[in-house]
Amino acid sequence: MTQFALLPPRHQLVEILTRIYEQGLTTTSGGNLSIHDEDGNLWITPASIDKGALVPEDIVCIHPDGTVEGRHRPSSEYPFHRMIYAARPDLRALVHAHPPALVSFSIVRKLPDTRINPQSRDICGEVGYAPYALPGSEALGEQIAAAFASGPKAVLLENHGIVTGGVDLLDAFQRFETLEYCAQINIRAAAFGDYHNLNDDQIALFHKNPGGELPEFSSSARSSRERELRLEICRFVHRAYERRLMISTGGTVSARVNDNTFLITPYGADRKYLESDDIVLIQNGQREAGKIPSRAIRMHQHIYAEHPHINCIMTAQPPHATTYSIVKRHFDTRLIPESYILLREMPLTPYGLQFQQPERISALLTRDTPVILLQNDSVLATGDTILQAFDRMEVAEFSAQALLQTLNLGELVPITDEEIDNLKRKFAL
Repeated sequence: MTQFALLPPRHQLVEILTRIYEQGLTTTSGGNLSIHDEDGNLWITPASIDKGALVPEDIVCIHPDGTVEGRHRPSSEYPFHRMIYAARPDLRALVHAHPPALVSFSIVRKLPDTRINPQSRDICGEVGYAPYALPGSEALGEQIAAAFASGPKAVLLENHGIVTGGVDLLDAFQRFETLEYCAQINIRAAAFGDYHNLNDDQIALFHKNPGGELPEFSSSARSSRERELRLEICRFVHRAYERRLMISTGGTVSARVNDNTFLITPYGADRKYLESDDIVLIQNGQREAGKIPSRAIRMHQHIYAEHPHINCIMTAQPPHATTYSIVKRHFDTRLIPESYILLREMPLTPYGLQFQQPERISALLTRDTPVILLQNDSVLATGDTILQAFDRMEVAEFSAQALLQTLNLGELVPITDEEIDNLKRKFAL
């Protein structure tokens, strides 16, 4: 799916709506998507058709003269799609649905905080707000279009859901998915009563570390090991996406090829569609020609240079574990034996080290500290193999989910110090 933009509008709409449905971010009857193409046609999902079984032939096309082409009626929300495009000619695609976390915000009439990490703020920006009006009505269209006209690319609908726009459908979807992710973390963090968000200066640090600053080199023929690692990185990124350890816009994986060479995922690629040729080779401090590595490249370089035993680094934003990166609570790994054995102690680094002083993050990593939390950013897991780093990331998320659920049950009773000592002896920790 590397050429998503080359798919016809009908196929794009089915692909993205299917993706939304499979993630549980819409229901059989809920949500609608559209594309405003270069010829002025508006392609939109149909009314009253099962969102879990949509096919390209179901998509409706409304031509500039108002002629409707298709075997179904267009979505009942067509009026607000038409009005948004009129108000915002820079937007070429829209996503509307009722994902649970954003609906929660819409019914308490609050906006989600996108300043929980720099990536979310960068993608979502300020969120607009549209007062309630009857679904499918001209009044609703006017309310939403007015909210978009003031500049945001996402608008929360009072007691209704969310609409996101983009320069294309993938852009609109990624904003939608990222905003729902923000809302989920906001809700989990609220259970602690307080959390840390970022100011403009802190968010700006994210933009001062582009991977494109590395000099380029022309790569030669790929070794068998490199080809295998490229496929393995893609396989585990796809798996992380399917397991909701990553979203389309967040998560980096790298793997060591040899002492001075490693592979790393690119900047800006949709994690679901990542392919082996997208992966960037880094060799002697230079990047493979024509490719931009993740913005975390400097941190990965320091870690590999200083830790010969580390052969894989994975950073991701699984929602439960990432909540612990923004709240002032210790992530206690003494839940069950597996949690402690794989995670050990998980320190929290101050925000910004990954951009300004990556050597300090590298210094925290030892054989006894393979996983750390980067404040308002991500979970960083290391391993001897990609599988081991992935396993640690997955266990971190499961452990965080269990910890958060105890808030409704009672105080955590951790494994005792004596039991921890027994684990250390048993498993040679």
